[in-house]
Amino acid sequence: MARALITGGAGFIGSHLAEKLLDRGDEVYIIDDLSTGSINNIAHLKANPKFHYVIDIMSHEPVLAELVDLSDTVYHLAAAVGVFLVVESPVYTIENTVRGTELVLKWANKKKKKVLITSTSEVYGKSTRIPFNEADDLVIGPSSMGRWSYACSKLLDEFLALAHHREHNLPVVVARLFNTVGPRQSGRYGMVIPRFVSQALNGQPLTVFGTGQQSRCFTYVGDTVNALVGLMDHPETAGQLYNVGNPEEITIETLARRIITRTNSKSEIRYVPYSEAYSEGFEDMSRRVPDIAKVQQAIGYQPTVGLDEILDRVIAFIRQEQLTGTHP
Repeated sequence: MARALITGGAGFIGSHLAEKLLDRGDEVYIIDDLSTGSINNIAHLKANPKFHYVIDIMSHEPVLAELVDLSDTVYHLAAAVGVFLVVESPVYTIENTVRGTELVLKWANKKKKKVLITSTSEVYGKSTRIPFNEADDLVIGPSSMGRWSYACSKLLDEFLALAHHREHNLPVVVARLFNTVGPRQSGRYGMVIPRFVSQALNGQPLTVFGTGQQSRCFTYVGDTVNALVGLMDHPETAGQLYNVGNPEEITIETLARRIITRTNSKSEIRYVPYSEAYSEGFEDMSRRVPDIAKVQQAIGYQPTVGLDEILDRVIAFIRQEQLTGTHP
């Protein structure tokens, strides 16, 4: 039996990861301050005697240190999420992201616990080289644009993690996630699929930012979780970083139309300029497509859930939440 700590374990991805590890018999500890996670995400896990949760901030070092000490492996998922939060609270984004990773690595290094750091496709910035490969140069926008603070914070996480591997021989692996989606994801911070689905089910206009011609690739949360566990379990992934995503690409406008169709909604599409949705001068990436050859070669990763099935599962989940009155 393995013992795993998940930071941000009451979040969308963290709760699915906890579920996966418990299902295979692991003992799971989580820490979450519920700033973007939800106790509802882990309510169904509380009865499991191998599940332990702590509601606390990452910077409470005695608590974090004890949890790391109790665990064999650490999945570090805790971070600010969503473009809305990044734009509105850049100080929080930068300080919490970097400080949390610093502390996790510090305490994991004491006893050389293997750590998985989740990063983001945002670190590729404004690169136009498609698909994005782990060895590519990164093209980040100017520091005067707060929108890039999240990408730079997560990039610093990567540098710090890999430096610990080189300098201290800490077993660390970095996973760059590309738009993970599925049940339990909130649209509160700008996540596009749950936001569109909620709007469509309520008969509201689907708000598409910009022209809608920007494209994204969406990965089912179960596929992401399988990749994270596979990377953590593999003995030769330490010191490496991997893209984790699904190369199936779709424009945001087409996504909106597909959700309207699959929900049988009468909603229309309303186009909102970036300056109105976020801030003046906001920049977005036109495409984000992962090259997943490296993770495929390492652990045999292959996405198993296509976009239409992802949408149907999210639609069913949000419909059920609306029926029970639990949808935020």
